[in-house]
Amino acid sequence: MKVYLKSEIMKTRVFFTIILLCITICVSAQKKIEVTELPKSAQEFLKKHFSDTSIEIAKKDAEHGEKGFEVKLKDGTEVEFWKDGSYREVDGGDNPIPTDFIPDAVKAYVAKNYPNEKITHIDYGHKDLDVDLTNNIDLEFTKDGKILKDRKHR
Repeated sequence: MKVYLKSEIMKTRVFFTIILLCITICVSAQKKIEVTELPKSAQEFLKKHFSDTSIEIAKKDAEHGEKGFEVKLKDGTEVEFWKDGSYREVDGGDNPIPTDFIPDAVKAYVAKNYPNEKITHIDYGHKDLDVDLTNNIDLEFTKDGKILKDRKHR
């Protein structure tokens, strides 16, 4: 019985050690930085489109195998940038986001087909552009703004 109990205790200790190591690795992958450490184009993007709210935290982020940056604003909006400082994703949660930087073809499609809705999220993938609206409609466009899919969230 004592051998079994010691074996279980060792397994538990090893398990928790692995968990702590994983947490440490995840935390170190997202290193907090000063806003001034963001690429100049990212700083300008935030100043131009989100000057009405302040930055809560800026981090270096290694997502999808590519280094970039993640910024969380005080109003809850999250903005992700590629390593060159161009924006990759803007997520307002359930709240509308500014649209000045969104391609005109995307804005025109939304205005024509969903005139009472606002854009809450835009995400540049490797091949497409994903857009979410306030009514939970998920739109998918080519990078040049041609509609690919128009579907309601399930």
